Amino acid sequence: MTTVPETWSIGSVLRWATEDFARRGLARPRLEAELLLGHVLGVDRVRLVIDADRPLRPDELGSFREVILRRRRGEPVAYIRGEREFYGRRFVVDRRVLVPRPETETLVEVALERTRERSLFGRALDLCTGSGCVAVTFALERPTWKITASDLSADAIDVAAHNAERLGALFGMRFLVGDLFAPLAKEARFELVTANPPYIPAKEIATLDRDVRDFEPRLALDGGEDGLAIIRRIVSGARAHLAPGGVLALEVGHDQAERVHALLAEHGYTEIQRRRDYAGYERIVSARAPGSDPA
Repeated sequence: MTTVPETWSIGSVLRWATEDFARRGLARPRLEAELLLGHVLGVDRVRLVIDADRPLRPDELGSFREVILRRRRGEPVAYIRGEREFYGRRFVVDRRVLVPRPETETLVEVALERTRERSLFGRALDLCTGSGCVAVTFALERPTWKITASDLSADAIDVAAHNAERLGALFGMRFLVGDLFAPLAKEARFELVTANPPYIPAKEIATLDRDVRDFEPRLALDGGEDGLAIIRRIVSGARAHLAPGGVLALEVGHDQAERVHALLAEHGYTEIQRRRDYAGYERIVSARAPGSDPA
């Protein structure tokens, strides 16, 4: 049993929270404890180490207790803190959008690499944009491009537009609400289309971790019977909106890359590539639309 100290310091409350999270089976108990306490105190993790002996005030303890209870109920740390780091930037997130994952940074890397030949000017479309982490990051990395971000959820678009504004990316961006390509003009063409679409098979959603299953929007998770329902629509629909030689880059499930590769080939895409994420899974599949390279 954990000994209760007479006075709670930053160090002692971190040890207690870490032990509590570990007993509950959380994968990164110390990191989560530090992130949550840092959020309550308004300091970074380095400051927690420097000030480890500082006693906590009663109001600080009360606030920390509240966030601990929220985490015990399964609420993701990113929702409690209201933000998640992505590609070195802090994005606002809440229950209206999916929490950005590290593997999605690989999608940005592939998009940048495969459009390097025309890095000065271009048009990009990010489908299923959610928090806008991909669209906003690409806009900041390629500030001369015109970026369109779309999502079926108006709530998600509100979050994405807010992130664009606070990160200084609004110039050159537009935000559309609608089902995939539906809000676009028929003649709209892009040198790049990206998407991190829903790709979890519907029957598997009930087996997901509680912090995903019970808190993140099902609309952003459910990929239909086999997880590829939305991906199929993107692959078939993108042909009408990609410029000749334009790039389509998709994040897919950890066991879906081979099937998506075959799907792209069936629809006439060329230069199909698969990229592994930091965990070693093939998570990003990209290809070019038929036609001359736009460079």
